[in-house]
Amino acid sequence: MLSAVGLVTMLAACGSGGGGATGAAPAPATPATPTAGAAPSSSPPPTGPNVSGCFTEADGKIFEYDGGLPGVITGTGSTGVVITYERRGNVCTWRPLSDRLVAAGYRVLLYARSVAALPEDTTVAMAKRLAKEKGVGRVFLVGGSIGATTAVPAALRLGPEKIAGVVALSGEIASEDAAELTVPLLQIGSEHDDYGGRAALDAARAAATKAPDAQALVIPGERLHASQLLASPYADQVLSTVETFMNRHKG
Repeated sequence: MLSAVGLVTMLAACGSGGGGATGAAPAPATPATPTAGAAPSSSPPPTGPNVSGCFTEADGKIFEYDGGLPGVITGTGSTGVVITYERRGNVCTWRPLSDRLVAAGYRVLLYARSVAALPEDTTVAMAKRLAKEKGVGRVFLVGGSIGATTAVPAALRLGPEKIAGVVALSGEIASEDAAELTVPLLQIGSEHDDYGGRAALDAARAAATKAPDAQALVIPGERLHASQLLASPYADQVLSTVETFMNRHKG
C-alpha cells in the first residue's frame, strides 16, 4: 500500500476476467480539435513549426503526417515511447509525462491525433516511425482512455520484438486482447472513473496471463480520467510508477 494510493502488482496473473467496454470516454475539460491546446496566454504564441502551441523545435524534431497534422519527437534515448491521448484531448496535458521520460533518458513521440483516424492504426504508424529513428530500439506504447484501450491491440499487431510494454491510463482493455498480450502491462486509473475504473483494470489484469508483468495502480475514491491524473495531487505517484515500470522493462 503506497500512502493514499493502492498499488496492486500481479506477475502473469492467473484466471480470466470480464471483457472491457469499448464506449467513448467522458469528455475531459480540454478543446475538441486534434491540434487543440494553445500555449498559456502569458507566453507569446510560437512563430515556427509546433504541436498545439506547447511543443516547438526547441523541444525536438517537429514532423507532419496525414496531410499536415503535426507531431514531435523529443529526447535522444535508445528506448522509444509513443503517447496517444484521450478523445477530445491534446498533447499539452501529456507534457508532464513526456518531460519526465525525456529526463529519464527516453525518446518520446507525441502527435496531434486525427479525430477521423482509428487510434490503433495511428499508434501502430507512430511506433513504426519512431523505431526508424537512429539509435531507437524497442518502443513503449502509452495511451489515455481510448488511446489506452487501443494500445494493447496495437502492441499485438507490432509484436514483442518491437514493443517493450504498454502503459494504459484510464483504459478499458478487452479481455481477449489482454489475454494475448505477451509484453508487460501497467494500468493506471481512479476507482470511480466511469471509463477505466477499478473494475475494468482488475478484469484486464486478470486476463493478462501471458504478460510477464501485469500491474495496476488504482487511485482510491477518485474519478480522475486519463491526463487529469497528471495534473492531480497524485501526479508524482503516477509519474514515478510509469518511470519505474519502464526502467524495469526497457531491456
